[in-house]
Formats: sequence, C-alpha cells, structure tokens
Amino acid sequence: MARRIGVLGGTFDPIHIGHLRGALEVAELLALDEVRLIPSARPPHRDAPQVTAEQRLQLVRLAVAGEPLLQVDDRELARTTPSWTIDTLESLRGELGADDQLFLLLGWDAFCGLPSWQRWTELLQHCHLLVLQRPDADSEAPEALRDLLAARSVNEPAALCGPAGQIAFVWQAPLAVSATDIRRRLATGRSVRFLLPDAVLHYIDAHGLYRAPN
Repeated sequence: MARRIGVLGGTFDPIHIGHLRGALEVAELLALDEVRLIPSARPPHRDAPQVTAEQRLQLVRLAVAGEPLLQVDDRELARTTPSWTIDTLESLRGELGADDQLFLLLGWDAFCGLPSWQRWTELLQHCHLLVLQRPDADSEAPEALRDLLAARSVNEPAALCGPAGQIAFVWQAPLAVSATDIRRRLATGRSVRFLLPDAVLHYIDAHGLYRAPN
C-alpha cells in the first residue's frame, strides 16, 4: 500500500506546542503514517537561530518522544548548503515509492511567502501542500499565488489524490504560541511552562539556552 508521509520543516527555535499540535492534528485528520519534523540547519529566510542546530535537533527529539506519529528527520543538518525545501523534497522523493503521498505542512505566512523560495514552482512536483490556517488568518494570498490556487487547490484535505500536485487548507486550533515570544520570555526570566513539552523545558533549563547574557 502507498504510504502517506507529512513533512514539517522549520528552525524549531525552540519547538513548542503549536508545532506539535499542528502536526498531530494533520496526522490524525488525513490518517498519515507519520509526520517528519525536519529542523533546518541554515534557514535561508531568517536570521541564524540562537542555539546550535544540534541543540535544536535534540529539543525536537525530546518533544516527540513517545508519539509514534511524529518522527524526527535530521537530513538538513548533514548539508553544507542552505536548507532549501526543494532539496529536501527531492531527497525524500528519492527514498519513497512512486505512489507514496508526500504532504508539506506550511503555516499561512510561510505559504504567502512561497514566491521568495528557491525553485518554489517545482514544489508541487514532489508533494501536496497543506496550508495550516488559523481562524484569524483572513488575509488574501499574494497575487503571485492566485493562479496556482485556482488551478491546484481542492475544497478539503480529504480530496487530495495522487502522490503530489495539489493544495488544501487545514483549519487549526487557535493556539497563539510563537517561538519568538518563548525566546523573549526566557531571556527576561519569565515562565514558559505549558508552552512547550516539559522535557524540552528541562533541557533548555539544564543548558541555559535562550537566557540573556549576565
């Protein structure tokens, strides 16, 4: 039988419950075999993360421990080039069967920024796009994406068919959690408990991550 694999990439600086709930909800909604969380080593569209790639990878491993639907994939950390998503998808496709379905999970902001991505018009050759849209994400997609949406979007995620090539929107529980806010809280000595898994928080505390310099 064809496998159904989700992919959620990001800096995970640090990983938090918003990432995890989004991935788990999609896995259950579409009956995926797994969602692979792929930390980026050298994110091309943002400043360098505050902690090392290896530390962020360890945080992701701690976060998903005991949840079989969520798996960690460290392939981007082995590259010396920036973490282009198209390269990751090509690599994954080379390992999957021709009929296996690949789903790339994107937040609304990331989806709207696709025209700035490396070889972005080739993404749908390798995967379906699942846009994780919160109820408060009511802005319109940029003009560069409107023709693509008209041609490739389906009414609901269950209508996605084939190994790749379509776009669907998934409404998410409105968890207003951001890594930026978590880093700010940690730097100012405020609690971030319940915003990320306890195992992640314990690692951050044990290694003094994200704290303001003395």
